[in-house]
Formats: sequence, C-alpha cells, structure tokens
Amino acid sequence: MDKVRVPHFWMIIGPTTPPSSQPRQNTASPVTTTSAPSAAVTRLKSSTQHRLEGAPGEGSATPAPSEESAEGLCTQLCDGAHLALAMKLLLLLPSSWALFLREPLGGARLPRPSRPRWLLRALVLLCAGCHWLLYGIRGVWRAEAEPQGIVGLATACTDALLWMQYAGLLLLEVAILNQRTFCLKVTRSTDGESHCYNVGHLSIQSAAVWVLEHYYRDFPIHNPNLPNLPKAILSRKMTGFKLYSLEEENSSMGNCTSPPPQLMASAQWRRNCHSELYYEQADYEHRVRKRKARLVVAVEQAFSQVKRAEEGDALGAPQKRQQGALDPREAAQAIFAPMARALQKYLRTTRQQHCHSMEAILTHLQFCLTHNLSPQAFMERYLSSGPTLQYQVESSRRQECEWKLQSELSVTSSLHGGVGFSLHRPQFALVVTVTPLPFLQLREEFVSPKSHRFVLRVQSETSV
Repeated sequence: MDKVRVPHFWMIIGPTTPPSSQPRQNTASPVTTTSAPSAAVTRLKSSTQHRLEGAPGEGSATPAPSEESAEGLCTQLCDGAHLALAMKLLLLLPSSWALFLREPLGGARLPRPSRPRWLLRALVLLCAGCHWLLYGIRGVWRAEAEPQGIVGLATACTDALLWMQYAGLLLLEVAILNQRTFCLKVTRSTDGESHCYNVGHLSIQSAAVWVLEHYYRDFPIHNPNLPNLPKAILSRKMTGFKLYSLEEENSSMGNCTSPPPQLMASAQWRRNCHSELYYEQADYEHRVRKRKARLVVAVEQAFSQVKRAEEGDALGAPQKRQQGALDPREAAQAIFAPMARALQKYLRTTRQQHCHSMEAILTHLQFCLTHNLSPQAFMERYLSSGPTLQYQVESSRRQECEWKLQSELSVTSSLHGGVGFSLHRPQFALVVTVTPLPFLQLREEFVSPKSHRFVLRVQSETSV
C-alpha cells in the first residue's frame, strides 16, 4: 500500500521529478520506502495549514508584514508621482501668467479682452473646475480613497492644462500675426499727415494698439501752431453782403441793371484770395530760409571755438585743467551763447519753440560734444521734424499716454473691408480706414535665352 500511495503524494506537493522517471531501485530496504511518504504527508499538512491561515474571508486578519510591504511600495510610487507633478506645476506657472495676467501686444491696456483669449480662459477654468469636482466626489466624500489615485487625478489635470494653455498661446501670439490681410491708412485730422500699414486678422482694439505703436515712431510731432492759412487771410472778414427788403424797394431793385458794389468787392476778393495765399507762403519760405542760413553759420562758428583736448592734456596736472580744459557741460554752456539768438529766432519762425526747452537744447549739445558729433548732426533735430517719440520727456519710467477709441462696431470685432475707427487726443485725432489687400496669384512663364535676337535696320542715307 505504501508503494502505491507514494506517487500520489508526490504529485500533490509537486516534486522535481516523478518516480517513474527515476531509475528502478531495489526494494529490499523497507525503511527507504516508508520514509518518503511520511515526509510528503508532513509537508502537505504544513502547506495546507499555511494556506488556510492566510486565506481571506475566514475570520483571520491580514498579517502585519504584508501591510508594511504594501505601504512601502505605495510610498515609492507616490514620491515619484509627486516629483513629476511638481515639475509640471512649475511649467504651468509661466503659461498661466501669460494667459491671465500679461497684457497682449507689448503691454497695452485694452478696453476689453479679445474673444479668442476669453474662450481659452473659459476652457482652462472649465477643465480645472471639472477636475476639482471629480476630486471632491472621489477623494473627499469617499473614505476608501487611495492616495495613489488622487495623485494620478492631479497629474491628469496638470497635463490637460499644460496642453491647452501652451497650444492656445501659440495660436494667439504667433499664428495670427504672421499673415498680412488688410491695409490700414492712418490720417491725422489737423495736418493731413498719413501712413499705411499692413496687418493680419486682428480685432479693432488690437489694430488700434498696432497703429499707436507705429504712430510714435513714424509720424512727425503734431504742431498745433501751424494754421492752414496765413493770418493775413484768416483775419479778413467776408463782410461784403447786404440784405434788401423786397416789399419796400421793388421799384429800385427793378431798375438796377448791375449788382451792388458790395457784392462786386466780395467777388473780387474771392478771385484774388489765392494770389494772397501764394505770396504769403512765398514770404514765409523766404523767412525760413534766411533764418536757417543764419543758424547754420552761427552753429558752425560756435563749434569751431571748441576743440577736444588730447588725452595727455586732459589727464595732466590739475593746474592745467583749471586753466583751459572744460567738461562737456561747461563746454556746451560756453558755446551755446553765440548760437542762442539765431536758434531762438529760427524756432519761433518755424513755430517749434514749444517742442525744445533751453535745458533740452543744452543736454543735446552736451551729448554732441561728448560723442564728437558734427554741427550738422546737432542741427538735424531742429531743421527737420522728428518722430513724436523723440520729443517726449526723458525719464527712466515708462510714460502712460491715454487715447480714446471710437468705433461704430464692437472693439472686439475682427477687421474687414470698409471698417473705420478713430483714436482721439485732446488736440487731434487719428482716423483709420481698413482696406483688404488683393489676392496675389503668380504664374510662371519661361523665357528662352535664344529668343533674344535683334535685327539691325540699315538706312540708305547715313550721316557723315
């Protein structure tokens, strides 16, 4: 019986090799045949008892060593997830600042946010709100929530926000401004100065910011002291008309064969008005050229009186410096006196005295002497009108200029052909008209080099 039961027990405990595959041995010794089954039975009982003690649902609690191992494994996984989540949150900070806090288009303050930016903000807030709602349902209300699942939910939320913000900002800031579709013509209301700019698909308020940024660079400064007509013409009143009563003087009016002398004088003045305008402008240009010539001579003579000291003389003994050498500020004050009268008369003639103060002129003269600029470089600022940005007060802080945007459409509407809006300041206004650019179509046409052939036409009679 023992010899029959031995293979059965070996099959249960899973021996390495079954007894049928082993070589046949002699059965003379009964101890050898009986010891193997007893050992197998002992091992079977011990393994069965161990399985029964560790099986769940039998009333026995889970041993303490298994809980510690599970907690250690969860701690390692959560630490790695926490580190990855922290890095993603750092990447999320600049994109959130660019989307919610940074003003678009170079720091301009717009009256309303653009519609694409509002849509992107709404999508980001919706995504964040949905993840927080899911976290409240599964992580707070449920007591059996696992830390690893909460960390995974936070990681998924961060990934979604990263993708949405960076992709949206790329479309808003880069793709929209690359294509030029419209031409904006900007005209100043007072003097008619105009420039044209090509822009892409922008809203009205974004186009207004674009126009103002280029206005301070391209437009000459606005001079309110320049009238459209000379004072001699503007001061003359057109008082050449007289009213007649038809009821009282029907007979006298019926006998008149020529218009009254007052009407004739008024008509004669209107015919000669353009002549007076012509002579007035010619006289103004003559005075400007005369003042300019005097200014050029005075500045050349003033600059000829100063000379840059040599390096050895400038760094010499203190008594030498006290005798002749001057710093740039003192040199500018010394040569400003000979040219001051000519410069003042020229600025008054051209009506630029409100743009240049004495301190600004001295600072500019000091700058020219320091950098060894020529007299022509010094006079360039006063002989020709520079951009508006050149005449602003020099300051380390960024100045703020307030404009009023007026438009018949909403300022968040996109540009299209025929749209017009205006930008107003207290002294003048900029009127902007939008014109769509034509669609360009290029066709290739091959020209063979052999087609360039010429025929000489020889005449019978030639000049000798």
